Amino acid sequence: MTSQIPNVPTADQIRRAPKVLLHDHLDGGLRPGTIVELAREQGYDQLPETEPDKLGIWFREAADSGSLERYLETFAHTCAVMQTREALVRVAAECAVDLAEDGVVYAEVRYAPEQHLEAGLSLEEVVEAVNEGFREGERQARAGGHRIRVGALLTAMRHAARALEIAELANRYRDSGVVGFDIAGAEAGFPPTRHLDAFEYLKRENNHFTIHAGEAFGLPSIWQALQWCGADRLGHGVRIIDDIEVAEDGSVTLGRLAAYVRDKRIPLEMCPSSNLQTGAAASFAEHPIGLLRKLHFRATVNTDNRLMSGTSMSREFELLTEAFDYTLDDMQWFTVNAMKSAFIPFDERLAMINEVIKPGYAELRSEWLFQQTATTSESSRTAG
Repeated sequence: MTSQIPNVPTADQIRRAPKVLLHDHLDGGLRPGTIVELAREQGYDQLPETEPDKLGIWFREAADSGSLERYLETFAHTCAVMQTREALVRVAAECAVDLAEDGVVYAEVRYAPEQHLEAGLSLEEVVEAVNEGFREGERQARAGGHRIRVGALLTAMRHAARALEIAELANRYRDSGVVGFDIAGAEAGFPPTRHLDAFEYLKRENNHFTIHAGEAFGLPSIWQALQWCGADRLGHGVRIIDDIEVAEDGSVTLGRLAAYVRDKRIPLEMCPSSNLQTGAAASFAEHPIGLLRKLHFRATVNTDNRLMSGTSMSREFELLTEAFDYTLDDMQWFTVNAMKSAFIPFDERLAMINEVIKPGYAELRSEWLFQQTATTSESSRTAG
C-alpha cells in the first residue's frame, strides 16, 4: 500500500537507496576511458573518438536513433576490446564497482560468450574471466563501503545458431556465478522459437531463463516467449501495452495476453531510457511503465546499456520520479519486484528484501520525515 506521506525522494536519496538491477548488458556498460585504454593496448584503431568524454557522447548519439538495429551496431566497438582474459576481468570488475557506487545491491549482468572469442579464448575461458571480474569488483566495492552481489546471465544471439551450446554452458556454471540464460539481438525475423531446443533443455534442467521480447517487436514476440518457450521473465516486454485498452473515461481493459502476464506475475524487465532510444516509447511521461505500475504488473526498472543510454539506475529512477511523481514507496515497490524476480534461491531473495532493501528504504523515509519536520518547525519559528 502506498504511504499517505508524499515522500518524493531527492537525487541524493535515490542514489543511496538500495536498488536491484535485472537487465544490464556487460558490453553496454563500459567506461569510455576503459574503451580507449583497451583499444590502445590491443591495437584497435577503429574507435570513432579517442578522447573518453567525446567517445561517451558519440555512443549516446549513435544509439539515440530510434532504431534497435542501429542501436545494436554500437556494440561492435565495445566487443572489439573485450577479447582477452585481462580485458574481460577488468570490464566485469569495473561494472560491479560502478553499480555498487550507484546503490545497486543486487545485479544480474548479461553478456554473450560467443562474442568474445576472436583472440582465441574458449567459451569456458570467457565465462571464468567474467566471473573472476565480478568477484574482484564485489571485493573492491566492499573495500569502498558498498555492498553488491552480481550474478551473470549467459546470452545467446538470436540470429546465430549456438543457443543450445550457450544454454549448456550456463547450466555447467550455474553454481559458479552464472544464474541464468537469455537470448538477445534483433527481434524482427529472429523469433525465440528458433531456439526451442535450448529452452527445452533448460526446462529439463530446472534452470532459469529470460528472453528479450516485446521490445522492437509486438505481442507475437511476447506470446512466443511465454507460451512456446516458457520464459521466466520478459526482457523489456514494453509492447504488452498493445494488449491494454484505455477508454476515454479512464477505464482499462486487459486483453487475454496482458491479463495472463499480470495474473501469472511474469516479471517485465523495463528499461525506459533505452526504450526511448529504440522508439518503443516516445517520452518518459508516455512510457507504459506508468500505467503498468498502476495496474500492478510485475514491472521492474533497469538500465539495459548504461554507456549507450548515458544512464544509471539512479538516473532511471530520477526521470521516472519527474514523470510520475514517484515516491520512496514506489521505488521500494519496483525494487522488491525485481528482487522477487531474481534468479537466485528463494531464501536468499527473501534475506535481501528483509535485511537490506526494506531497512534501507525505512531509513530513507525516516530521514525524509525528519527533514520535513525540521523544515516545518523552522517555517513556524520564522512566521512567529
